[in-house]
Amino acid sequence: MELMVLLNALVTRLLFVLHSLIGVWRVTAVKKEPKYWLLALLNLLLCLETGLTLKFKQGRGYKWFSPAIFLYLICTVPSLWLLEIHHGTQYCGNEPGAVQVNVSNQDFNQSRDSSHGSEGTDHHIIQTAKVFVNQLSTICETVWTLALHQTFLLLLVVGRWLLPIGVEITRDQLSQLLLMFVGTAADILEFASETLDIKDVRNNYVLVNAILAVWTWSMLQFPLDLAVQHIGCKPTASTRWIPSLLLCRYSAELWNIGVSLFIQDGPFFIVRSILMGHFRIFNQMLVFFTAKNILVVTLQLYRLAVITLDFRATILQRSRKGEVSCCPCEPYEASTHATTDQDNKMKEFVAFPPKEESQALSEDP
Repeated sequence: MELMVLLNALVTRLLFVLHSLIGVWRVTAVKKEPKYWLLALLNLLLCLETGLTLKFKQGRGYKWFSPAIFLYLICTVPSLWLLEIHHGTQYCGNEPGAVQVNVSNQDFNQSRDSSHGSEGTDHHIIQTAKVFVNQLSTICETVWTLALHQTFLLLLVVGRWLLPIGVEITRDQLSQLLLMFVGTAADILEFASETLDIKDVRNNYVLVNAILAVWTWSMLQFPLDLAVQHIGCKPTASTRWIPSLLLCRYSAELWNIGVSLFIQDGPFFIVRSILMGHFRIFNQMLVFFTAKNILVVTLQLYRLAVITLDFRATILQRSRKGEVSCCPCEPYEASTHATTDQDNKMKEFVAFPPKEESQALSEDP
């Protein structure tokens, strides 16, 4: 096993575990009940996945799916749910979003003075760490929750970048996937923060849970790599069914359209439409992002229509040429194979001439 592969696999999962533990610590501090530390046991699943990946995959990833990212979601999402539901019991002073941290030099000086007469440098470090943790606890709950949301999405992107890739995905595909994840993470963060910050929404417990459910549903696209990988197909009898041919030719494009319509922009548009239509909640940003969701959904439907018409034209063109039995999954694959076969036959002809010609050559003096 390569050293860098092992290092990336372990460091990335360690970051996931540390961030998850910070979320559990915040839940325990807010709820003031030690029983919520049991949420930390979810990280055992991530530890188990690490051991299995190192043993059977030599630290590398899987095709189309990332178990580490999925288990990181399982470890962190419950903590964010509890923090959002408990939101509003602690405020940030007069200015919204202000960080109430008073890390005074006096506290650190006192900890340093007390350490001189006791256990030296080690005790000083421990005392300084305690003071720092106490000061972190004074940060208001809203800032903590928003910071956990932001670092959560950033770690999903950075972690997917650091995790070793498998042989099925190239670095070019990974770069495309990461760029898509950056835009997706920004949209998801905006949806959660913009809708949950509305006072009328925050006071409605059912509405908060519905928004968090849609937010959780949208996060499920991060463990999947289908957005940049084509399924591919072979010209067998099982792939002559028209929907199967369409799927194998445009698998990545159809996945992107499906994610937008059913996982991200579609659900986001429904939630925002309910807020404006049923609950009569209106503000400038809500109207803007609703219009943005409508535009994206419309463009995705237009893209789906273009793909369908292009596929239909390909089927008709091949049927006129008598190639109905051929799989139109990759238009240039058949011609490439034909050229390759001709090249191979030419090489065989040059290397092994026909028997008549070879016998004539052998009879010549």
